[in-house]
Amino acid sequence: MWHIAKRELYDNLNSLRFALAIVLLIGLMLTNAVVHLHEHPKRIQVYSDGVTEYQNHLTASADESLYRLAQKGPGDLYKKPSALRFCAEGSETDLPGQAIGGLLRWSTDRLESSWILAYPPVDTSLGNLRPDVTLVDWSFIIGYVLSLIALLFTFDSISGERERGTLRLILANAIPRHTVLIGKFLGALISLNIPFTLAILMNLLVISTSSDVHLNAEAWGRLSIIFFIALLYTCLFLALGLLVSARVQRSAVSLVILLLVWVSLVVFMPGTLAAIAGDAASPKATHGFYERSWQLHNELRDQYRSRWRQARGDSRKKIEVDGAYVSKDAEQQAHLHEERLKQQISQVNRARAITRMSPVTIVQHLFESFAGTGFERHLQFLENVKVYAREYREFVLDTDKADPESLHIIGVRAGMSQKPVSPEAVPKFEDTLNFSKDFNTAAIDLLLLTLFFVVLLSGAYLAFVRVEV
Repeated sequence: MWHIAKRELYDNLNSLRFALAIVLLIGLMLTNAVVHLHEHPKRIQVYSDGVTEYQNHLTASADESLYRLAQKGPGDLYKKPSALRFCAEGSETDLPGQAIGGLLRWSTDRLESSWILAYPPVDTSLGNLRPDVTLVDWSFIIGYVLSLIALLFTFDSISGERERGTLRLILANAIPRHTVLIGKFLGALISLNIPFTLAILMNLLVISTSSDVHLNAEAWGRLSIIFFIALLYTCLFLALGLLVSARVQRSAVSLVILLLVWVSLVVFMPGTLAAIAGDAASPKATHGFYERSWQLHNELRDQYRSRWRQARGDSRKKIEVDGAYVSKDAEQQAHLHEERLKQQISQVNRARAITRMSPVTIVQHLFESFAGTGFERHLQFLENVKVYAREYREFVLDTDKADPESLHIIGVRAGMSQKPVSPEAVPKFEDTLNFSKDFNTAAIDLLLLTLFFVVLLSGAYLAFVRVEV
């Protein structure tokens, strides 16, 4: 087996396709590094400006009073840009980068709307469902370019031996066919990984020299997993090349068939499935949303008019009714935003499930999961926002309870503490990644990719067993 692998490796090292693979992969990886070093500082600056604005907003509200802190909320909350965005940028450009306060703002002569958590809409677009070929990231380089090179390294592995008559000599030496097949597979894998690994090392060397990109131990661990996924994806197409090469007698026919299969799997299938998935995910979640928001507000106001009339002349009861009204309004508005978000997430998940039939789309989803970008990363950001919102509200309630001069009626100025709050005591939002969640999310895609590889390699073995020489 090792002798066959070394022979395959030697033949590939002396071929034109090996030289072309080195030039193409290194050129694309260096382009990826240069583009990332140009764009990443801009993203960091935008994020830093947003965090500064958030902190200034929080400080101004805290210095005024606890009521103002509860009424205005913490301001916009920003998603932290990933240092590994060069691995998978695809759908990141189509996703919101922040969570905002409620869009329904109203005030009367004595009442103001309370802060609620709201989310920008998430559109089910093709950018969320398939790789973006206009972005030179690792997802594109590996998903499109490396898969094509893998086929070029295996299209003549068996059919070429049959044409030259050397396959009969190999099998005449009583070498098991599975040994021949695995030897050729390993030889092609090693041959392809030499230029690929060299290109990745040069890419990471250029990126790590920049002071604007900080790759910590967790980032390097994620890069190792991404590299493993790339190897698994490469093995899939090497197995495909061996399968077709074992089924046909001429290398030219094998190359044509493999190119057609590659176009179908990598180019045609993702676009077609994404279009079908996009049509299946209708934009019902956003239709009439703002009209419904104002409708709920007006209906609630009509319900409370009788209670306001009953509380006339009783200042304490009037404050209680005002607090109940503001709190109920904030509660139903927050519920409306939450329901819209759930519908949008459900739509995107259904659409992404359809596109899992394409290996290149699976690789994109896996890269996004471990690079800290894409839709799954956005879901983690939203979860961080929800946790922070609960902590923020609990802080307001606990601080108000600690003031003996307060009436402890949340939502109205007259019922809450009017004392300023130390800005350092207010909880601060931190957007973090959870590796265990990323791995759990990617488990299904990893299993699907492994299943594709096992099926194709098994098919290659069965086809080679049936070969007559």
